[in-house]
Amino acid sequence: MNKKLTLDTITSFAKRRGFVYPSSEIYGGLAGIYDYDHYGILLKNNIQAAWWKSMVFERDDIVALDSAIFTHPLTWKASGHVDSFNEALIDCKSCKQRMRADHLLEKFGINADFMPLDQINLELNKLRETGELKCQFCGNKDLTEARQINQLIRTNLGTPTKELKDLTPEEIVYARGETCQGIYLNFKNITDTMRVKLPFGICQVGKAFRNEVIARQFIFRTREFEQMEMQYFLDPEIMNEKYEEWKQVRWNWYINELGIPEEKISWKKHDKLAHYASAAFDIQYDYSCLGGFSEVEGIHQRGNWDLSQHSKVSGVNLEYFDQKNNKKFIPHIMETSVGLTRLVLMVLDNAYTEEDLGEGKSRVVLKIKPSLAPIKVAVFPLQRDDKLRESAYNLYRGLKTKFTAEFDDSGNIGKMYRRQDEIGTPFCVTVDYQSLEDNMVTIRSRDTMAQERIKLDEVANYISSKL
Repeated sequence: MNKKLTLDTITSFAKRRGFVYPSSEIYGGLAGIYDYDHYGILLKNNIQAAWWKSMVFERDDIVALDSAIFTHPLTWKASGHVDSFNEALIDCKSCKQRMRADHLLEKFGINADFMPLDQINLELNKLRETGELKCQFCGNKDLTEARQINQLIRTNLGTPTKELKDLTPEEIVYARGETCQGIYLNFKNITDTMRVKLPFGICQVGKAFRNEVIARQFIFRTREFEQMEMQYFLDPEIMNEKYEEWKQVRWNWYINELGIPEEKISWKKHDKLAHYASAAFDIQYDYSCLGGFSEVEGIHQRGNWDLSQHSKVSGVNLEYFDQKNNKKFIPHIMETSVGLTRLVLMVLDNAYTEEDLGEGKSRVVLKIKPSLAPIKVAVFPLQRDDKLRESAYNLYRGLKTKFTAEFDDSGNIGKMYRRQDEIGTPFCVTVDYQSLEDNMVTIRSRDTMAQERIKLDEVANYISSKL
C-alpha cells in the first residue's frame, strides 16, 4: 500500500524514530545542518563500514587516510576553490526566497555547469524577455540578476586580533570544501612511507563544509556533510581501462552491499567538464521523496591537474618514479566521491514501506538490508513478569556481545513489534512461559512477520546465518 513518499513524511519519520534531528532545534534550528541520533549514527556507521570493507579490507591497492579539516590557506588557492568555487544565486523581490540560477536554467534545458556569470545572466535575460522566468515559489517575475557567492566557509585560527571581514587573504583559513585535497597534500608522505606502487588509491571518510545557496532538501543538500572519497593514482596509459573497472565496482556495491534494486540507480554522463577532467559520470538514485533521480556518487577522470597545481604552488616535487618502466611523471587521478549523508537518505527512502495488514490495520516497516540495520535483534518478555524478564534479559545480554541489540519490557507485544519494524530490526525474540520449561523461544522475521520456535542456545547462530 506504499503511498507516494514525500520529503515531509521521511523528515518526520526520521525525527520521530530517532534517526535525524534538526540541529539547534531549541533555538529554532540552523538551515542545512542536522544532528544524527542513536539509530541514525548506527545506520551511518554501518554504511561507512560497508564502504571501508570494499575499499580497504578487500583490496591490496588502497590505503586509508584521515586528513585534517583545516589546511594551509594556499591549498585552496592552488586547487582553484578560492577563485572559482562559486554558485550563482537569484532572489525573488516578492517572497524573498533564494534560488540557484543553474537550477532555474536547467528547467529550460540549459546546462549552466561551469558557465561564467555574465553568460548566466545573458541566458536569464533571454527568459525575462519572453516572460518565462519566474520565481519557483510564488510565481512572481520580479527577480534579481544572478550574483555569485564563494562556497568555501572562511574562519581564522589562533588568537583573533581582527574581525573576519578585516582579514587579509593570507590570514583567512578555510573549512575544507572537499576531502580530496587532504589526500593530494599527503601523496608524497604516503609514497614515502607506505611502500605503495602505481596504480594505488588513497581513501578517507570525513566532513566537508560548503556555503550552499539552497539547503532545503533535508539531508540531501546540507552545509555540513560527510564524504567518502577514493583517489586512485595511475599511469595515464591505463586510465580508460581502470575507469571502466571502477565504474563497475561502484555500481555493484550499491546492489550487493546496500541492497538497492538495480532499476533504482542509473548513470548520468557529464557533457560539460571541468577544465582538468576528461570524463565524468554520476551514479544517481531514484529518490521517491525528492521526486526523481539525483546524484549520490561521482566517478571522474581528473588528469594530473591537482598534483601539478600543488607541486607548482608549494614548490615540492610530487613526481612519481616508476622503476619498472624507468620513467618519472606526475600520476593521473581517477576519483570516486560519495556523499555519505546522501546514502543515509537513499537507504531510508528505499526501505520505508507502508503495509496494509487488512481489517483496517497497517504498519510502517523499514525494509533495510539486515547488515545495515541499526539494531539487529530485539528481545522481549511476553508479559511483565519477573521470571520472564530475567530470562529475556539474560538472553539479551548474551546477544548484545555479538550484535547491536535492544531489550524492551513495556508489555504490549504488538507495540513492541511495531517499534522495531519502524527502525528496521530484522529479528525479534520473545520469551514466554513455555520458554521457562522447554528453553525454546519465538523468533519473528521483520519482513514476513513469520514466527518460529527455536532453542534458546541457537538464537545467536540463527541470527548470524541470516545476516
